[in-house]
Amino acid sequence: MILAGEVGATRTRLAAFETEGHNLKLAVERLYASQERDGLAAIIAEFVSSQGIPVHQACFGVAGPVRGGRSKISNLPWTIDASELARQLKLKSVGLLNDMEAYAYGLDGLESKDLVTLSPGTDDAEGNRAVISARTGLGVAGLYWDGFRHHPFACEGGHADFAPRTALESELLAYLQEKYGRVSCERILSGPGIRNIYDFLRDRGKCEEPQELRQQLAQAPDPSALISRLALERKAEICEKALSLFVSIYGAETGNCALYFMATGGIYIGGSIAAKIVSKMQEPIFMEAFLAKARMKSLLETIPVNIVINDNCGLIGAARYTLVQKAFRTAVPA
Repeated sequence: MILAGEVGATRTRLAAFETEGHNLKLAVERLYASQERDGLAAIIAEFVSSQGIPVHQACFGVAGPVRGGRSKISNLPWTIDASELARQLKLKSVGLLNDMEAYAYGLDGLESKDLVTLSPGTDDAEGNRAVISARTGLGVAGLYWDGFRHHPFACEGGHADFAPRTALESELLAYLQEKYGRVSCERILSGPGIRNIYDFLRDRGKCEEPQELRQQLAQAPDPSALISRLALERKAEICEKALSLFVSIYGAETGNCALYFMATGGIYIGGSIAAKIVSKMQEPIFMEAFLAKARMKSLLETIPVNIVINDNCGLIGAARYTLVQKAFRTAVPA
């Protein structure tokens, strides 16, 4: 049995997978509110005890950089140590990956029904891949193509500087600089980022905020989700403009990622936000921004662009990592 986990600032998901050759079968999955817990070790103990499962291998994707088998979770006061988890689970080792690296490992475990295609690219598309995922934060990962298979690797591209393309985006940058100083892409391309865009449009007089909407946002547990929903339902102009600006910037940054990684094998858009606003992402605004790279437009037109709508991709990837490592150890003599 493989224990796999996806650890984020908002939620932590654990799952147990049974192996059938090279295939994985989900046995059980549980969701925990990260902010209400003291750390991953306590969650694992509760999960294993309550489910009564034997753990033979384990791997966790975590929202933060991993160095030397340790990670300090971004936006959460947790430090996770792989060696400590291994001792807890009585295993020789435990995999600890950046969550986007784990997500990248999950791509080969997806089926066609798990994807929504924004651009098919060329039929013979081959080469590196990239993943970009807006959730509580913005995650990015690459997959290097060696001619035979893809090798996922982590990066912290979501924290790169935001680069405005238009006068309106320059005003947005200046507005956010007043609030935060340095402005990363994550300040805009994330759940909190949608609210940042909305506040900019309101505070700079770009669009009027109805009094009723102001009251709704004040009471909403997740204002960004409310803004997105009202935008999709076309019930508030300011929400529509906020989401349109978000999607345009998302398209531009996705195009940047495609260039950074030379992702001729495809670029994948993950995260709960894209999956929930698929209809908006399918409008021309996203791909127009993605392709608006002057001399590089013809290259980007060849790249397949897909939204991942399977929310288990990160969990699948963490579990698949253990299979890949096992296969590698078997293939390479000690």
